[in-house]
Amino acid sequence: MGVFLAILIITAWLGHLVYSLVYVEPELTAPLTYGHTLLQGYLFTGLFITGHDAIHRTISQKKWVNDLFGWLASFLFAALSYRRLTRNHWKHHRAPGTEADPDFYVRSQNFWRWWLVFMVRYITIPQLIFMAAAFNVLLIWFSEASLLLFWIIPAFLGTFQMFYFGVYQPHKLPHTQSMNPYNSRTQQKNHLWAMISCYFFGYHYEHHASPTIPWWKLYTTKQPK
Repeated sequence: MGVFLAILIITAWLGHLVYSLVYVEPELTAPLTYGHTLLQGYLFTGLFITGHDAIHRTISQKKWVNDLFGWLASFLFAALSYRRLTRNHWKHHRAPGTEADPDFYVRSQNFWRWWLVFMVRYITIPQLIFMAAAFNVLLIWFSEASLLLFWIIPAFLGTFQMFYFGVYQPHKLPHTQSMNPYNSRTQQKNHLWAMISCYFFGYHYEHHASPTIPWWKLYTTKQPK
């Protein structure tokens, strides 16, 4: 199931991106345009979740299969470094919500400042160069408006969605006793909203308690809080 869902998410991301760029007119007054933008953003989040599950070896029992999907999903999500994601994510699990956590920003709980620091910690110079080059190459076939609405903006939306539901909301201060020992809170039990909001990643306390459970089974570990 893990391999099937990884292939499904990657295929859906690529298929919808190509369809949007080729067949959807980027009309700013058309609601359907923004529907495609939002859907592509959701699929970008799915790429990140796929890469995340690869780090936890929950896509397949074979290490190379996890690494293959992890590298591919991370690369498609704005050429992210899977190696850096893996290194930082294990640090996050060893000390969540502390100064030793690369995903936590102890100096400020402001969403935008924390998000900016979060992005800086993962962005690399080769990544920026590659993305700039890819954008200019794609301009040969597609309009700038199409690339912005169906590729660039959705990537940022996916980042916001993953960060808000998977980092900021679960780990922001204040940390209460109910969040021990992971300094993590969880969404209320609503499986439909949990899936729509961030592929069950809002069940974040449960993820830290059971990191070997894949995203699509996280709802089975959900306990009332």
